[in-house]
Amino acid sequence: MPIGNLEGRSIAVLARDHGVSRGAIRTAVADLLPEYTAADPGTPAPGLPVVLDMPGKVADFLRTAELAPVERAALDQGVTVRRGQGYTLRITAAPAIHHRLLGLCPALDGAAAVPAQRKARRGYENRVYALAATAGP
Repeated sequence: MPIGNLEGRSIAVLARDHGVSRGAIRTAVADLLPEYTAADPGTPAPGLPVVLDMPGKVADFLRTAELAPVERAALDQGVTVRRGQGYTLRITAAPAIHHRLLGLCPALDGAAAVPAQRKARRGYENRVYALAATAGP
């Protein structure tokens, strides 16, 4: 069957007609029409807010830093969750805000920082980069 008017046909029907897997059909469509392929349903849209837990040591440092109003609002609206001796700040913000907050923390990775602060910053960094990895290009 030539590929012509395929509107309204399901991936399963196309795969059956051509004797290939549904994944092969999806891959072919994604390669031929990248502007029309949908993102993975599990990934958040780039501008939509996501929830990430920020270690309290990072939050304490950022509260003393010069922040833009949007960043300050994200910190102020965060929900404190007690964790043993410390706490975690659950922040709901766009991924870009999380990246900017992380960008303000290089001092926590320097020689002047205590090991617990470095570990806390790395933990937040891992969460932010994991978020970027799930969003994909």
